[in-house]
Amino acid sequence: MRAIRVHEHGDGNALQLEDLPVPEPKPGEVRIKVAWSALNHLDTWVRRGVPGHKFPLPLIPGCDFSGIIDACGKQVEAWEVGDRVCVNPGFFCGKCPHCKSGNQHLCGGFGIYGETTHGGNADYAVVRAENLLLVPDGFPLSIAAAFPLTYLTAWRMLVERCQIREGEKVVVHAAGSGVSVAATQIAKHFGAEVMITAGTDEKVQKGLQNGADHGCNYQKEDWASIAKEWAGGSKVDIIVDHVGVDTIPAGIWLLAKGGRLVTCGVTSGAEMKLHFAPIFFKSLSILGSTMGSPADLKQVAELVWSGLLSPIVDSQYSLDEIRKAHDCLGSRDVFGKILLEVDSNLA
Repeated sequence: MRAIRVHEHGDGNALQLEDLPVPEPKPGEVRIKVAWSALNHLDTWVRRGVPGHKFPLPLIPGCDFSGIIDACGKQVEAWEVGDRVCVNPGFFCGKCPHCKSGNQHLCGGFGIYGETTHGGNADYAVVRAENLLLVPDGFPLSIAAAFPLTYLTAWRMLVERCQIREGEKVVVHAAGSGVSVAATQIAKHFGAEVMITAGTDEKVQKGLQNGADHGCNYQKEDWASIAKEWAGGSKVDIIVDHVGVDTIPAGIWLLAKGGRLVTCGVTSGAEMKLHFAPIFFKSLSILGSTMGSPADLKQVAELVWSGLLSPIVDSQYSLDEIRKAHDCLGSRDVFGKILLEVDSNLA
């Protein structure tokens, strides 16, 4: 089979297209003939490396993918060859207190396909049967590959961590990222008012088309002043942030009493100074969030299948254009998801 592998961290040249043996599923696993694989920023971290973290190289990246079940290992009873599926990217032990309480993403043995073990940037991928989601007949496998990681992450941030409520005012930074596209749609689904920020007028416009009520180009305007005016003073209820030092310190001052700032990343830097007076005076919450549970993803999937949440595809590349796809993702010109077409003939 064709597969992308990373042997050593580096630039796009670290992504090697190779011919590898087709993997065999073990008991409790299935083999998927991959149709589509979607890129996430996690894929670029796998390629470039993360200081202090060791990836199990050589590694096939790709945490979001869809396709057709090609083979089932022993002890797999709920699935059949030919089923159309996509994958929950996170796997876990299933036995620890976190797993038993429904917080599998907090499991000490938690891993992610394409980061902890081989993923879906290949013709075939082997996954645990418990990680499969059945894709309804007629639903595009391309879109089925485009939502799991980012929509799961955004759902956990807003619904579980922030307990979002109808009528709340929500600021979503970096409107074009996969998580922020999802967060905007999820916030609107729950009846919130949403302001997005982005670095170009074009992205602001696309953010508004994605459902946001208001937008700000932070390259031209002071986003904090715009948000304060939009919210009618320091009355923002929730801020969705994965930017970091460039936005979090100012965001703290914008939050209303009982406000929540939730973060799943810090692309502009992790070390920052925070003024704690508004945090205790207004009973604010600063919440970290990563991934989510299978129950979360099941709820998200039902909304995607029904069309109430709609992943946005920015562009598509073939598997042998993987380096171009990574360059595109790194350019920050993207709004939504980048897809890798592995075998679009699969229906």
